[in-house]
Amino acid sequence: MAESQANLLIGIHSVDSALSNSPGQVNVIVVAEECHNPRVKKLVQKACEAGIQVVTQPRALLERRSDGHRHQDIIAEFAGDNTWAEKDLGRLLDAIDGPPLVLVLDGVQDPRNLGACLRTAEAAGVHLVILPKDRSVGLTPVSRRSASGAAEVLPLLFATNLARVLRQLKEKGVWLLGTSERADQMLYEADLTGPMALVIGSEGKGMRRLTSELCDFQVQIPMHGLVSSLNVSVATGVCLFEMVRQRTIAGGRHAAD
Repeated sequence: MAESQANLLIGIHSVDSALSNSPGQVNVIVVAEECHNPRVKKLVQKACEAGIQVVTQPRALLERRSDGHRHQDIIAEFAGDNTWAEKDLGRLLDAIDGPPLVLVLDGVQDPRNLGACLRTAEAAGVHLVILPKDRSVGLTPVSRRSASGAAEVLPLLFATNLARVLRQLKEKGVWLLGTSERADQMLYEADLTGPMALVIGSEGKGMRRLTSELCDFQVQIPMHGLVSSLNVSVATGVCLFEMVRQRTIAGGRHAAD
């Protein structure tokens, strides 16, 4: 890419999500001079009302900056303050009210899968998402668009050494739950309440060996059809919302007590 795109929001939906959820983190809106799209004009008005600078540039420049992605005549420069490094893990965990619910994505390669996982994590109330700094697709315009705004609001920790971060989670009392089609225990049989991190592996290969060995226990999702596995983002959603279901029930019992 000609420039780093990690903090570029490309297209109407991505810019709209940022203006709605994190307007204070949008530095500038860039609109194509040739644009006559009423949806873009509404976003320009929204940005102006929020005091965000709006500039116009030739469409050809937006084409170059978006590196072939469908920009729909609008992009935004986003100064996210929701990304963290390994050294911040303890502080992030200490700030969580109640048992932490963490998602660890061990090397997801497809940007749409990553975006879908982040979208599901935000909907499930995940407190923190941990991603490897390397061997992962990372934040891209495509993953941000697929996340539908979740990439701009979820706390995201990028781990230089994922195994080290997993050990730190365990030291902080967070249980590591892995998923594997070879696990003896089914997802719906496991106790998924309490401080827990769901560890999801990459497409096709699953978790790396060391990551798998660091998990405290592993479960498999029961499959009743001919298909032997689920898409990584679907599997993430199934597991997260079973965790949410159990935590909600457990919270209700504790309130009754």
